Amino acid sequence: MKKGKLYVERNFKVAQTDPRLFGAFLEHLGRAIYTGIYEPGHPTADSMGFRRDVLALVEELGCSCVRYPGGNFLSGYEWTDGIGPRESRPKRLDYAWFTIESNQVGIDEFVDWSKKAKTDVMAAVNMGTGTIQSAGNMVEYCNFEKGTYWSDLRRKNGHKDPHNIKLWCVGNEMDGPWQTGQLDADDYGKKAKQACKIMKWVDPSIELVICGSSNSSMPTYPSYDRIVLEHTYEHADYLSLHMYFHENQGQAGFLSSFLTMNDFIHTVASAADYVKALKRSKKTLHLSFDEWNVWYNDPVRTQAFSKTDPVMGQNPAKLGNYFDGPPHILENNYSMLDTLAFGGLMMSLVNNADRVKIACLAQLVNAIAPIVTKENGPVIRQGTFYPFKDMSMYGRGTVLQAVTDIPTLETPNGDAPAVYTCIVNNEEKSECTVFALNIDQEDMMLSLDMRSLGEVEMIEHRLLKNEDLSATNTFADPDCISPTQGAVLPGKNSSPEVKIPALSWNVLRFRYA
Repeated sequence: MKKGKLYVERNFKVAQTDPRLFGAFLEHLGRAIYTGIYEPGHPTADSMGFRRDVLALVEELGCSCVRYPGGNFLSGYEWTDGIGPRESRPKRLDYAWFTIESNQVGIDEFVDWSKKAKTDVMAAVNMGTGTIQSAGNMVEYCNFEKGTYWSDLRRKNGHKDPHNIKLWCVGNEMDGPWQTGQLDADDYGKKAKQACKIMKWVDPSIELVICGSSNSSMPTYPSYDRIVLEHTYEHADYLSLHMYFHENQGQAGFLSSFLTMNDFIHTVASAADYVKALKRSKKTLHLSFDEWNVWYNDPVRTQAFSKTDPVMGQNPAKLGNYFDGPPHILENNYSMLDTLAFGGLMMSLVNNADRVKIACLAQLVNAIAPIVTKENGPVIRQGTFYPFKDMSMYGRGTVLQAVTDIPTLETPNGDAPAVYTCIVNNEEKSECTVFALNIDQEDMMLSLDMRSLGEVEMIEHRLLKNEDLSATNTFADPDCISPTQGAVLPGKNSSPEVKIPALSWNVLRFRYA
């Protein structure tokens, strides 16, 4: 058995975690909305048509905020199509996912859902086909109290009180050729600057997220981020970054994806800091990692959920039709291996809490999601549900800099620690939690030097492990991947030693005086 050491020093503080680090994302994509959160006629549907079984799992997951309505969908979406009497709402072609959008759920319904789910809303305005005036109108509709056309229309539509949405995305992935209304950095920067001005003139209390590079493989990365910020730095509150991961470099490369995420965060932060220096600004721009996940464009990964999933990459519009109704697309069935890699990514976000203040798991229900529903049927948790839940529950507090003496593994992403760690100290509760991801084939005895906290008492060891890395949760076997309780050390001491099993996710909770 390998041995490693982790030094827990309460004064080596990185930052306090922003609750919005534990956010998620819902887009009008596949079955994320329709038959996902909204399914009138379902046995659990409430009077508004929202599935109560899904609401219960969203609340259990611990989401702090949910980004809506997109995503790629956003760049061709007219938000006014989704307000007013449902019977009067138009059906539109959605160019992003090649579906016919019914508009039965819009911003009013989503705000109602978010209150039931106990989450905040991270709204988004269209910078593709949308105008800067439309962006201002949407903020006015949502946040202005009364006495204007848009605020009074909201009241007429049944919402007397303002929605009071405080966080707004100004577009989505505008560098992408797949985006409706793609813009280069200068054109987007100029447009976003003017949209920001109007939006904050309507409500000065809101915070705005500006689009950066959609991923690190874009040919314009990271100059796109720099140029956009040169236009918007004084108006932006956060810069957006997106990245998805999959097993394309073997197991070692996949499990060490947290290194790639770290590099991406540091590069984008450096671009922002360059513009800070260029502008002679005193403001440090923080980051919103508002799309991240494990994602496979592979129909085989969906077969446990539906035999009718269309082959990804096939454009139904080119075949002369659009999907009429919510299609089964991107319904990845996550394995134990995916779950472990996912946990490392989440740890990376928290370990960078000094710069990353917002993060949105994409998505929340059905499409590349931790929660999967069956139409008119049950709902299940995927394996990825559990690391998110663990970090949302126990990752709130002060992130401590991990000082380690842990063997490394050679991976395609560079040398990676055999056990990757994240430490969060909750001083209010006098609890310290160590998250430990073992990406090695061998067990490790991890010695924790916790003398800075005094004597500690171990109160829980949550363990996620399955010997079959291809194991998945399905409707037939919904608990194939599920947490168990590891051994809890007796008594109190300042240097506990804990066995971290090979290829496992671990949550080690300690209480101190």
